[in-house]
Amino acid sequence: MSTQAARSILFTHTSPSKELAELLSSKEAPTLELKSTSTSHLPNSSTDTENHDYVNLCTPNQTYRIRQVQSSNSIHILQPSDGDAQRGDITMVGADDEMNLVETVTTIAKCGSTLELHTPAAGFSAVSFLEGMLTVYDGGEGSEDVGFDLEPAEKEGVIRRVFEDVPVSGAQCEAGWIEICAFVLSRADKGEVAARCCRRPSARAKLEVWKRVLEGAVLQGIRLDQQFLVSDLWKSVLDDGAEEPFPRALFEAIVRRVCEADGQAQGLVDGDMKWASIDKARCTRWVGETYLEAMAPAQGSAIGRSEFLNAWKDHLPDSWRDEVALSKLTENSYRHPDHTTIYFVDNIDRHKIKKNISTDANTAAAAKKSRNWHELFRNQKRQKN
Repeated sequence: MSTQAARSILFTHTSPSKELAELLSSKEAPTLELKSTSTSHLPNSSTDTENHDYVNLCTPNQTYRIRQVQSSNSIHILQPSDGDAQRGDITMVGADDEMNLVETVTTIAKCGSTLELHTPAAGFSAVSFLEGMLTVYDGGEGSEDVGFDLEPAEKEGVIRRVFEDVPVSGAQCEAGWIEICAFVLSRADKGEVAARCCRRPSARAKLEVWKRVLEGAVLQGIRLDQQFLVSDLWKSVLDDGAEEPFPRALFEAIVRRVCEADGQAQGLVDGDMKWASIDKARCTRWVGETYLEAMAPAQGSAIGRSEFLNAWKDHLPDSWRDEVALSKLTENSYRHPDHTTIYFVDNIDRHKIKKNISTDANTAAAAKKSRNWHELFRNQKRQKN
């Protein structure tokens, strides 16, 4: 290094997380969170021991898995000389007394492993965690529950406390909350844990609410695919003088689930939604999957394919019936035990299906990208022979 012409060495590195680097260097850099979860909140934690111990780095919108990567080649961080290096400051073995110290480079740190930010191809989702944390609502629980009334701000606080135990970003938590139609009970005990104040409706409960919504919209002449007042739709599902058939929070959670994408900006608490417009494609898919989950949740309860398609149509506005087709359902959300029947595949089994397909398809590619350089050289030698 004593013969180099440059006064300093520029140190650069490539970053796979360019978006994160730009976010951190912005004028209004957000607060980052390190989030993990207990095994009790992991989906199928009793049998799935993979990835129990990990930490995620979360921005407001993105999640990155932090993992330690060992390297056979140590990494040295170097500091170029500022021109003031003295011989007494540097230990040299067998060096010439006349050696020029101006261009000296000194190692100031050594690391045999690094931390990488990893984002899996399937991305991150809060759905499985929320499903494991929240109690299932199957009807019969409403505003008559024992406890004190929760104000909107208190409900918002309850939801945020639930999100604290979900190891993904806030935006992904909100998306998962909306996807499973989660809601906060109108009443709760003061000392109750946040997650116990919340519910996620069963498929049958969601289907019953949707049937009332559809019937009310038809009777009141409300076009669901056009902008309407949410309060008008709520009034359409109520019977005169009768008690509420289900909590309004659940009603709004289902309306929010099938709304156009920009409807998600209307908050997560009942009362936040004023106007809404239902997305036909989004709603059609949701109704089909919800009906199938309610009526055929497993292979043993599979129903006829024709029966399913006809029932799916009957749960949609008349003008939407032509939208029904199996191709409109989410990939891997259903399976056929035979040529005439069909059943629903839940999120956990769906993940396993995707994982197996990915493993089979990428085995060869993974071998080529092995971190073991001994294997890489060995493979090259075999190819030459």
